[in-house]
Amino acid sequence: MKIHHFSLSGHAHRAVLFASLLGLEAELVHVDLAGGAHKQPAFLALNPFGQVPVLEDGEVVIADSNAILVYLAKKAGRTDWLPEDAKGAAAVQRWLSVAAGELAYGPAAARLITVFGARFNPEEVIQRAHLLLGRMEQHLATRQWLAADHPTIADVAVYSYLAGAPEGNVDLSAYPAVLGLLERIEALPGFVPFPRTAAGLRATQA
Repeated sequence: MKIHHFSLSGHAHRAVLFASLLGLEAELVHVDLAGGAHKQPAFLALNPFGQVPVLEDGEVVIADSNAILVYLAKKAGRTDWLPEDAKGAAAVQRWLSVAAGELAYGPAAARLITVFGARFNPEEVIQRAHLLLGRMEQHLATRQWLAADHPTIADVAVYSYLAGAPEGNVDLSAYPAVLGLLERIEALPGFVPFPRTAAGLRATQA
């Protein structure tokens, strides 16, 4: 099993993190995004969208980080991480959609500005981030995990960009329930930290 990744990508990290939480051995294949490796024919043959991560499992190729989470959970038969009942599956899917939507356009986008120089409006994306964080704080006020009474791939899907939010000048100090979720994920066996960057560290210290 191979995971084509870029270590500073939160999308790639969630795939690497979940494989580790499952105790799966996966070869990590670095994709040189700065050098444009993701736009070369060899990589585009794996993912025509030119994005990391991509999972290769024998002849099976899965692109998109959330799809990889679903694939790994299903392959491992881990219904604790991805429930099969209608209500449980829907609860997880709700947060996978948040990870691909509000999280990507809020905390993740804010981090893209400081770490990669993305041309987003800082005030706009930081405002989006705090709107999401406020909603998550309320949701987590009476529960420990997002979609069930135990960790699921919903929690894995949101972890990386929440943990990296301070790199994008998104202060998490007003959200103790969200911080608690991060701490619980970090305490899971097999946890893999999301790397910090020099640019991101400067942002958090500013």
